Amino acid sequence: MDNEVLKAIRERRSFRSYKAEQIKDEELKAVLEAGTWAPTAKGMQNPLIVAVQNEQLKQEIIRLNAKVMGTTANPFYDAPTIVLVFGTPDWKNYIQDGSLVLGNMMLAAHTVGLGSCWINREIEMFQLPEGKELMKKLNVPEEYGGIGALALGYPEGEPREAKPRKADYYRIIK
Repeated sequence: MDNEVLKAIRERRSFRSYKAEQIKDEELKAVLEAGTWAPTAKGMQNPLIVAVQNEQLKQEIIRLNAKVMGTTANPFYDAPTIVLVFGTPDWKNYIQDGSLVLGNMMLAAHTVGLGSCWINREIEMFQLPEGKELMKKLNVPEEYGGIGALALGYPEGEPREAKPRKADYYRIIK
């Protein structure tokens, strides 16, 4: 069986190199809206999505993420846009809900010609005092916590070849 969605799922790859050119507003909005259509537990729509293109704020996010990672390299691979996903940790499904949002946005990015890469450490970075201060600058309510992020932009280079799927990845029991 094949269709456009299944094809996009098979073709999407993570990119770790981006052109400096900023993405178009309509492309960004398409990606963000796709995130809003992700399923969430009880339909609560708990996640909050924040796209950052402001260079000063991006540098703060990059610096804090690199600090948590223990590096001085840019964990966002110089992507022109950073998309952060937050949720309220008092909601037991906040990580699952936010993860689905991130997955939807990655697929949408692929279908509109953008590259993306899931970036980790947002849980840890937004628990730090400087992360809490950064959340204030991003106008994120204090009851939220980080879940994950995307590096987002026009990919530089060709996607890597997909690794073969392992033989016993799924099972059907009838």
